[in-house]
Amino acid sequence: MGVRGLDSFLKSQDGIYENLQFRSSRLVIDGCSLTYQLYFSSGLDQNHGGEYAAYENLIERFITALRTCKISPFVVLDGGSVISKAKTAVKRAKNRIHKSNRASMSGEHKDILPKLADIVFRQKLAQLQVPVAQSISESDQEIAALAAEWECPALSNDSDFYIVDLPKGFLPFSDFQWKQNGSLSFIPCRRYKSSTFCRLFRLQPQFLPTFAALAGNDYIEWEEINWDQFVPPGTEPHGRLRGLLHWLKRYQEPEEALEAALDLMGEPNEKKEEVLQRLHLGMKAYQLRPSALSRFFLHKELPEFPAQVAHRVPKWMLLALAQVCLSRFILDKMLKTFGEAVKQAMMEPGGTSNPDCRSQEPPLPSAQAVDRGAGVNEISRPIRQVMYGLLFGGKKLVHVEEFDKNEDNELISIEVKPEFTKTSKRLHLETLPEAELSDRLQVLLETLGVTEESLSLLPPELKLQAAVTCYWFRKAQPTPDFTELDALLLGMCIKNTPTSTAALKTEKSQKLEQNVVPAFKQWQTCLQDSIHLNQLLCFPLDEPDVARLYQGKLVHQLLHSMRSGGKPKTFLKGDGSSEKLYCSMLSMVLQHQGQKGQGAATRQQQSLKDLSTNVQLLSLQDDETEKEVQAAAAAAQRELDEQQLQLRPRHRTKERSNRCKNPELARKKDCRGWDLL
Repeated sequence: MGVRGLDSFLKSQDGIYENLQFRSSRLVIDGCSLTYQLYFSSGLDQNHGGEYAAYENLIERFITALRTCKISPFVVLDGGSVISKAKTAVKRAKNRIHKSNRASMSGEHKDILPKLADIVFRQKLAQLQVPVAQSISESDQEIAALAAEWECPALSNDSDFYIVDLPKGFLPFSDFQWKQNGSLSFIPCRRYKSSTFCRLFRLQPQFLPTFAALAGNDYIEWEEINWDQFVPPGTEPHGRLRGLLHWLKRYQEPEEALEAALDLMGEPNEKKEEVLQRLHLGMKAYQLRPSALSRFFLHKELPEFPAQVAHRVPKWMLLALAQVCLSRFILDKMLKTFGEAVKQAMMEPGGTSNPDCRSQEPPLPSAQAVDRGAGVNEISRPIRQVMYGLLFGGKKLVHVEEFDKNEDNELISIEVKPEFTKTSKRLHLETLPEAELSDRLQVLLETLGVTEESLSLLPPELKLQAAVTCYWFRKAQPTPDFTELDALLLGMCIKNTPTSTAALKTEKSQKLEQNVVPAFKQWQTCLQDSIHLNQLLCFPLDEPDVARLYQGKLVHQLLHSMRSGGKPKTFLKGDGSSEKLYCSMLSMVLQHQGQKGQGAATRQQQSLKDLSTNVQLLSLQDDETEKEVQAAAAAAQRELDEQQLQLRPRHRTKERSNRCKNPELARKKDCRGWDLL
């Protein structure tokens, strides 16, 4: 993010930072940067689908370190994506696809954030009672506005903060040594101030935004000018930025420098105005403006949103979005689908922009994970379609654009139509919080294909994940086998008992099984989209504690154990509550099995026998639960038998048709049959 190459350039300069013993202050934190930096800087697993419990622990340690030093954190998260950064977003999406493909092939860490990390981050901050707010668009400007108004530093790793003039400076996360505070009452770090930059490079402060725009930032990228030609003799490292800084010293006003830059680009006169508009847009991102979130943080008041947004998004949603009770994915989809007026408000709050310039930009990939495998987003698309139906109602000609990658690992755009369940047709977005709880719950259950009765035996905090698992097991492609289901359910149920810990230690680390990775990614995507739908429906079901649901290495370890002949009792023995939970969830999934076809039915027959054996081997003390599981398994077996009975007439019809079309071939087959006898 930010200005290309600026971070490494400044880190090579002596005297650009000052050492600081940071304590007893407010701190405005870039939530997006913190999410990534905490996960990637600690060596957590990236290839098995996430190490969420360890990540949650890391977040708690970070906040504890701040509070020990009397530092009050205020976290600001990104909202909807800025339309004017479309080319940058497309480029990053393609890069994620490339990195994801390399990671899946080699098993290396490629800094791809696990699917549910954002939700774990939000849930843990809420549990720790850390003040958190979600910006209407990207958070950079709001973080800078808050830091300037409160006269406190900003913590981030975004090089855009090198350009903004913050009174108390900017703390790069890479130099924020929060793990080393120990018994100290401060956190050792380094602070940057833009005034120091201007003094060292003898640059007038008003030229900093011009420098960033011409160097290339998230809004614009320039390849036309070779700034290396202006490098002073003997200063070759980072020649591009050095050359630009040296060239800017020729001019007294930023506008004069911009005009000269257009001449260097050699753009024809008819395009100069468009390019100049883009340069101005890139510079405006660094102008400090009044904070929209200050009173929200201090007094819980609804933030001020651009009028074009406030007129189209219900007030209850605006407050929920600011409180991070609604995902930025929902805001992102609404803003992109509502048209040019909202896009313009997103691009330039309080200003105007050039529509012709915007129309030339590619569409912007959403927060949907384009770096996942082809088909990973596809099975959860019906969940998102119900969400779109609630968001856009019966509006004609509304279509929502999603991005994914195809089988050739290419970024593709997909137009998705909003859909409705039987109950969601009756609900309206403006009055959704006032709708009956039973109706809101029914929309969620209809979407996931489960019944309220089937959830009745589960504790409230586990109902959503169980419903999602039923949906995943019916929809996933290729069809998961029961061993994968077993590993997933056991991973949710196992607690750190001495028995389970000892059993896991006996399992040696195995090479990642690439063929099962997509199935577990599909489950995570279904869970994420179901959590978003549950949020939009104002939480008819309790939101599950995501950090406890999936531990990538553990699930893959359990899968290997099950395929090597291991039994659930090995990991659940001595923990009656976990045994009962496992069997209840297994029973529910079996009850809601959909029709899978003849090939899947054949595989499932043996798996059902294995599951029945597993339940018997658990030696449950709860006879009622055991009977329930056995009844569910028997019902699933009857369903499979019915499938096969239905398939047989079709096969006979097909065989008769083939005999009529080719009687000679049929005669030869009959003869071969007599020969065998």
